[in-house]
Amino acid sequence: MAGLLMVLTCSAVSHSADYWSRDSVLGDGFEIHRFDMGKDYSGKVVSTVTRHRSHCKNDSVGILYVHGYNDYFFQKDEADRFADSCYNFYAVDLRKYGRSILPGQTPTQARDMREYFPDIDSALTAMKRDGIKKVALMGHSTGGLVTSYYMGERPDSIVKCLVLNSPFLEWNMNGMMRNVAVPAVGTLGKLFPNMKISQGDGGGYAESLLKDYHGEWDFNTDWKTIKPRKVEASWIGAVDRAQGAVRKGKVNVPVLLMHSSNSVSGTGWTPAMQHGDAVLNVKDMVKYGPKLGKDVTLHEVPDGMHDLFLSSEAARDDAYDATFRFLREQHLK
Repeated sequence: MAGLLMVLTCSAVSHSADYWSRDSVLGDGFEIHRFDMGKDYSGKVVSTVTRHRSHCKNDSVGILYVHGYNDYFFQKDEADRFADSCYNFYAVDLRKYGRSILPGQTPTQARDMREYFPDIDSALTAMKRDGIKKVALMGHSTGGLVTSYYMGERPDSIVKCLVLNSPFLEWNMNGMMRNVAVPAVGTLGKLFPNMKISQGDGGGYAESLLKDYHGEWDFNTDWKTIKPRKVEASWIGAVDRAQGAVRKGKVNVPVLLMHSSNSVSGTGWTPAMQHGDAVLNVKDMVKYGPKLGKDVTLHEVPDGMHDLFLSSEAARDDAYDATFRFLREQHLK
């Protein structure tokens, strides 16, 4: 089945990957292409790839970035950093996220994390058509879970290494919730896939990012909401199964896993949220990260926020330095 999906994906891309257009979200220097990904249980689905080409002569090396939950690609500064360092930068808005949300869809909806594999396949195939021969796959938060899962199932891709930015490898909950409540909700999700589960109403993390509050960044709050959306029970089951799968150590490329030096509790904004991970428990990343594969490098970013590349200047510079050093070590230059 996976092979058939790849063949169908490559066929679709081969007819359409040349048709890039200006990205109305990020403007000049950024182009997008939307890929028709067929239909799923909710109807028609698409994925959208944004590219930002480097002006360096080397066109054979690229970055593919996969966003997290309640997210989309908006990080112009991140794309510029990589392009200025001679890496062609690509990012995918997965189906039902950001640029890929279609009318009537439930944003972020998923019943299996493998649903996103064809979206990544399409992006990689488009990169190959652009002449990219070596790729560093990057994932943030839930995107870090998805990319880890993907690399365990797609060992023969052009991806040469994996960079994880605060990956979602475990639920940030107490043992009772993790071991009893989450599996129970996941089981219910098989029977009642659309059952809604509240994630609370805390907007502290988003406020720590947004310029209008305490942060440095602008983004579309319809696509990346300030307060968390309700999730479906089937999504919880999908995440839980993926977390179990990535602990089997099937990633066979070198991995850089970056995490903050500390976690911050609470849902409302506090100054501490500018200096720690307010979404996930960094101890879980340290515990489960080495189980992803045989070659995993952990890097702690002092005072890093959940998205390390959106942290304070000193923290994000540390994360970029670690990333570029790792890419050079993997001969991606």
